[in-house]
Amino acid sequence: MIGSRIAAVGHYQPARVLTNEELAGMVDTSDAWITSRVGIRTRHIAGPDEPVDELAAHASAKALAAAGRTPADIDLVVVATSTAIDRSPNMAARVAARLGIPGPAAMDVNVVCAGFTHALATADHAVRAGAAHRALVVGADKMSDVTDWTDRSTCVLVGDGAGAAVVEAAEETGIGPVLWGSVPEMGHAVRIEGTPPRFAQEGQSVYRWATTKLPSIARQACEKAGLAPEDLAAVVLHQANLRIIEPLAAKLGAINAVVARDVTDSGNTSAASIPLAFSKLVERGELSAGDPVLLFGFGGNLSYAGQVVRCP
Repeated sequence: MIGSRIAAVGHYQPARVLTNEELAGMVDTSDAWITSRVGIRTRHIAGPDEPVDELAAHASAKALAAAGRTPADIDLVVVATSTAIDRSPNMAARVAARLGIPGPAAMDVNVVCAGFTHALATADHAVRAGAAHRALVVGADKMSDVTDWTDRSTCVLVGDGAGAAVVEAAEETGIGPVLWGSVPEMGHAVRIEGTPPRFAQEGQSVYRWATTKLPSIARQACEKAGLAPEDLAAVVLHQANLRIIEPLAAKLGAINAVVARDVTDSGNTSAASIPLAFSKLVERGELSAGDPVLLFGFGGNLSYAGQVVRCP
């Protein structure tokens, strides 16, 4: 085996939907203000009895079923999250326990909004190195737990959810080389800090960085996969804000690609946003098996990671 591929994906969102109109009754905002600034209409919010690992386990179970695999087939679990309340057991171990995965390597990856693409690269590297044969890669966040619901600059953005992928060894490469990095001196631009932890960001700094610096980095991720942006069937960017997604996609030059815009219905779900949006595109039949898709995460720590994958 010389490569790895995504065998299947799955996603999960809590049943509770919070609309812009409801938010307008909580803070000084309006549906018109939210949609014009960030393009979000609704978001899903988990209840107090729905922890991060439960969201992750639901998405993982869907991915396993779609891949035709059982928990016993998994030997590595990587969960990307930045909203774990407890330090140990980590989310990966909790998810493995919920699903009944016997004896996997289990690790969490905290790269905030770029977490899933970092976790996917980690699993890809492990499989290609022979350290694992089949991995479960999950992005899951409960942003509602770290949100100040009196701060209209942040509470209008966030949602909860999870997305998962089954990654397995393959004779041909289905996950392209990762391009990743960060701007650590600007890490203060997106934060989850304090006791209790609270999400905060410098919106204008993030917007300028995302729309001016990231398009060329995303193009380099395509180049590493040996593709031009116009060859892409889909572009799944971190679902931060429609005013970031649309100009970034346009500057990338992926003129033939479907551009994921799940942020309008789900809000910013941090590490969950990319696998959640990707899984929805697959579920709706907007992509075909083998289609090249750019997954590109960015945000917290001003970190980024992107790779071209083949659609399962």
